[in-house]
Amino acid sequence: MFAEFLWKGIVVGLLASIPLGPIGVLCIQRTLSKGRLSGFISGLGAAAADVLFAIIAGFGISIIIDSVVEYQFYLKIIGGIILFLLGIKLLFTNPAIELRKQLKNKKKGLLGDFLSIFAVMISNPVGIFIFAAVFAGFNLVAGGSTASVLFLILGVLLGASLWWFCLSSLVSIFKEKFRLRRLLIINRIAGVLIIGFGVLIIISIFVPGF
Repeated sequence: MFAEFLWKGIVVGLLASIPLGPIGVLCIQRTLSKGRLSGFISGLGAAAADVLFAIIAGFGISIIIDSVVEYQFYLKIIGGIILFLLGIKLLFTNPAIELRKQLKNKKKGLLGDFLSIFAVMISNPVGIFIFAAVFAGFNLVAGGSTASVLFLILGVLLGASLWWFCLSSLVSIFKEKFRLRRLLIINRIAGVLIIGFGVLIIISIFVPGF
């Protein structure tokens, strides 16, 4: 019985992670410029946020959900600003210098990679309601057993982690095909895209239906 909830959670985790929004762009860029481990750790930051959303939705913590709704205006602003600043940083980052730093200490900055993605993810409260809707489809919102919800959440973690591992590994395999000049161009494109995502989030706050 619990195996069924586990694989359903894996599917949910994969589906929640596969769309290449700003987080996917950041993880690809970091894999190319800082290495596979950096890209994977960044992805784990997103996976950790997904698990937090899944816990809130799975156990029907209505007080937290109500609080998130109440402060979503500020959360969106914070998320938009974080993305904007990350985009600016990418726009002016030289991949050659970044690669030299990573050769000296490949593990340096991994915690920052994790936390920056986690912060962006939890600033978007929509994730909670997405998981709540999915879990409702499994008849588990505030109604399933604790063990069932835990296995579903474990599946979400496994599915999301699997996706980020596969993505960072695939990008790393083809990394050698990218020269430093191409990496610089990718940095510029990724920076513009991330800035655009941040601006759109902030605009959506003031322009309903945008």
